[in-house]
Amino acid sequence: MTLREGYRLGDVVKSWKTFTARMINRARGGAGSLWAPDYFDRYMRDENDLANTIAYIENNPVVAGLVMRPENWPWSSAART
Repeated sequence: MTLREGYRLGDVVKSWKTFTARMINRARGGAGSLWAPDYFDRYMRDENDLANTIAYIENNPVVAGLVMRPENWPWSSAART
């Protein structure tokens, strides 16, 4: 994503987390905190850095033992390549 002038990343992430927590809690019939209080951001220096970060994220279900290969996780961008 690219921030528009006058917007801060922390404020945008807070907005996303507030909205998604509200929708997820509504769908589950739950309440309360859903996300960690902080977030992690990473500056992408070049296309290689971006590709490595995407590969790392797509491999998370494999590391968690949920699937054998990244493309087997149906909610991953790896499943669409």
